Amino acid sequence: MAYDYDLFVIGAGSGGLAASKRAASYGAKVAIAEGDLVGGTCVIRGCVPKKLMVYASKFSHLYEDAVGYGWSKVESSFDWQKLVTVVDNEVMRLNQLHINFLEKAGVELIKSRATLVDPHTVEVDGRKVTADKILIAVGGEAVKPNIPGAEYTVTSRGMFHLQSQPKHLVVIGAGYIAVEFACIMQGLGTQVSLMIRTDRILKGFDEDVRSGIQDAMTQHGINIICNSEAKKFEKLSEGIKTTFSEKGKDTESTITADAVLVGIGRAPNLAGLGLEKAGVQTIFCEDEEMPRLHGYSVNCAITVDEYSRTSQPNIFAVGDCTNRINLTPVAIGEGRAFADTEFGNNPRIFSHQDVASAVFSQPEAASVGISEAEARQKLGDAVKTYRARFRPMFHSLTGADEKVTIKLVVDGNTDRVLGAHMVGESAAEIIQGIAIAVKMGATKKDFDATVGIHPSTAEEFVTLR
Repeated sequence: MAYDYDLFVIGAGSGGLAASKRAASYGAKVAIAEGDLVGGTCVIRGCVPKKLMVYASKFSHLYEDAVGYGWSKVESSFDWQKLVTVVDNEVMRLNQLHINFLEKAGVELIKSRATLVDPHTVEVDGRKVTADKILIAVGGEAVKPNIPGAEYTVTSRGMFHLQSQPKHLVVIGAGYIAVEFACIMQGLGTQVSLMIRTDRILKGFDEDVRSGIQDAMTQHGINIICNSEAKKFEKLSEGIKTTFSEKGKDTESTITADAVLVGIGRAPNLAGLGLEKAGVQTIFCEDEEMPRLHGYSVNCAITVDEYSRTSQPNIFAVGDCTNRINLTPVAIGEGRAFADTEFGNNPRIFSHQDVASAVFSQPEAASVGISEAEARQKLGDAVKTYRARFRPMFHSLTGADEKVTIKLVVDGNTDRVLGAHMVGESAAEIIQGIAIAVKMGATKKDFDATVGIHPSTAEEFVTLR
């Protein structure tokens, strides 16, 4: 049977873009459909604009730290409108850049949401087209709790478009998105209250990472309301009132702020996709049973095998909608592996082992491999841990009580390093290098035999005893 396309991709995010361009490079006729800006969550409403806001939020601390080095005190002011404008301009520039990349690769871009009609047909832009293979790369979307007044809150998407900076912001959630935005807004001068359902943030991360970040957030002035759950939101003249219950208390409490950010998690953007028409199976998990990888979680997903194939042999899925590891480089890797396998005569599986991840909080944190708790669950007493917690050299003159934590989790039977974790400035940059060693199966002796760069924080990873 003749098809309109060799490959039709639904979703122009990280995974879809990578797969479409790679497939086209092998000579495939490819189309990609996207009803939003091109670039996906990471470029449009996630990693990139968020990291730009992280950079902006660090200047207030640098102004304070500079005094300890002899600089005069700075009386600075911050322009929220300018920040959101320049960030949005950069997002639009990247959107156009990705459109140009598709054009150069010979991929047809259809600016419309596509839905499945049957295993080989999609409806897009008011017409039906057929494809030999279909790739679903629709990513995820932030979710809100099903409680009264949730419509008055914003998700991470809305944070980039607030018309004015909140003087007081309530953040609901304990995951990396909630934690990062709490730190961003505190650094920009907003009073922040973070509400979490348990006593600790960042479930799924190593305990030393969790405690290191949470202690620093409290020290920086973020009000962390533990063991609490929001029950309803009300819009008042003075702001948004959040009514919440606290564990162990019979009465409910309230807190009023200019805005409320809900950062409780993300779910695959599967609504209206027509999966059932094409016979594509999904899996659903209740809230408390959410699968968690590196602290990232969703509550349902498209079921795929190791080659990203769904229950329909010609339909594939990559990225966040499959709930493997919800990170941009993973989606890219999955997309390229799919294209190599199906169009490049190079069958291969993308490895989800030892994928590094970071939390761009203040202080920053990053990890690769497994946590101490995960290691002990597998190996018991055979696990050895090496850790150090100290004040970094930078703060020896600032007077700030900041701490760095570094940690190695080691298999005592083989001496192999199973996990590396860090809380502190440039953690992501440092762990990216450490990840190569962990991925290659380096042992603690290999780390010990490596000469450190002095003076640096990174050298502590090769001097741990």
